[in-house]
Amino acid sequence: MSKFDEYCRSYRFMKLERRHGILQMTLHTDGGPLQWDMEAQAEFARAFGEVGADPENRLVILTGTGDEFSGPRLDPDNTAFFHGARLTPSGLHSIHWNARRLVKALLDIEVPMIAIVNGPAKRHADLALMCDIVIAADDATFEDTAHFHHGSIVPGDGINVIYTMLMGLNRARYLLTLHGVDTQEESNTSMPADFLMQQMEWREALEEARQAKDSAVLDELEQRMQHMVRTLQQELARDIDDTRDYAAASGIVRKLKFLEKLAEEIGSAFDELDT
Repeated sequence: MSKFDEYCRSYRFMKLERRHGILQMTLHTDGGPLQWDMEAQAEFARAFGEVGADPENRLVILTGTGDEFSGPRLDPDNTAFFHGARLTPSGLHSIHWNARRLVKALLDIEVPMIAIVNGPAKRHADLALMCDIVIAADDATFEDTAHFHHGSIVPGDGINVIYTMLMGLNRARYLLTLHGVDTQEESNTSMPADFLMQQMEWREALEEARQAKDSAVLDELEQRMQHMVRTLQQELARDIDDTRDYAAASGIVRKLKFLEKLAEEIGSAFDELDT
């Protein structure tokens, strides 16, 4: 009996089917749409670990059942915390321990993953959004109903990782739009002289490192850029939330867009080293 035959039938909330190396993982609860709970969370962490460790899996498709990808939408008036899990240090420790294992196990799957989001993803949309390709139905929505809407709990798992990455500057652009500020990223390319000089220096260093195939220089350049991004993000939060200096915030958004492009070019240079 193959390794797949040993683990494919051991899950209650996931149906596994494989043909010619293509593995389909269908999330469900008793044959219907997935109803997220702590048992499902722990099971998914184990499942993604076993799938990632099986070299016979060449491509993974992740999808839901029926008209929802995942649910249910958590009722903010419900006094029960996370399906009965107690709001205590030990209760939260168990939840966060499984959450970290789940995210790490999913990201450790080295083969391509495709998410087929068959309907609203009301709970843990990060399962789909962390895949390499996401194909969504027309009525699909992506939500986080289990944290901010329920006791102002800050997410500490895949939700806070993937939403931050995907939204990027869009959240800042949206907040500035609410205050009538257009970031003018396409029409206003003026930048402070010191910022432009640094960009020119970094791009010259990037080109030299690319030609020399020098990964150490690329690493250093990436770290310096990431440090600047973190600094600008802190300034952006201060300008929007504290000082309400929306004009200054708009300028920082334009700077961060420059750095996003530089990050893409550094990533491409790393990819060239692997070919």
